[in-house]
Amino acid sequence: MLKPTDVLSIGDLAARTGLSVSAIRFYEAQGLITPQRSPGGQRRFLRADIRRLSFILIVQRLGYTVTGIREALRALPENRTPTQKDWTALSSQIRGELTERIETITRLRDRLDGCIGCGCLSLKHCALYNPQDQLCQDGPGPSAVLRRSR
Repeated sequence: MLKPTDVLSIGDLAARTGLSVSAIRFYEAQGLITPQRSPGGQRRFLRADIRRLSFILIVQRLGYTVTGIREALRALPENRTPTQKDWTALSSQIRGELTERIETITRLRDRLDGCIGCGCLSLKHCALYNPQDQLCQDGPGPSAVLRRSR
């Protein structure tokens, strides 16, 4: 049985997370958090929802969509507070995706002022980076940045 100190009203959750009440309702409508209801029908959130919402805010800043966040959060239990093991499993999934993004951003940074592998062959030095348009074998677009180098 939950104690009164184990649950938060939507206003208390908003104050703790810095989110507006309407944003919390949006995340609820999107299936990212699931409140309990008091006998009077008011939303009651677990203290663990502070961490869940904080996670949502962080990964949104990293470019995750609501759909992507929903998929990631499916690994966490809805009816109990996630354990450290739960968060570790989720973070290892996110870590792999972040590593891939970091590698792509690093390639972009390192090649931005030179050849980005677009296959344009319009600059005089493209013949040095992409002779005979070899990068077209990697597919369309800026393959030297968006896809792993060979």
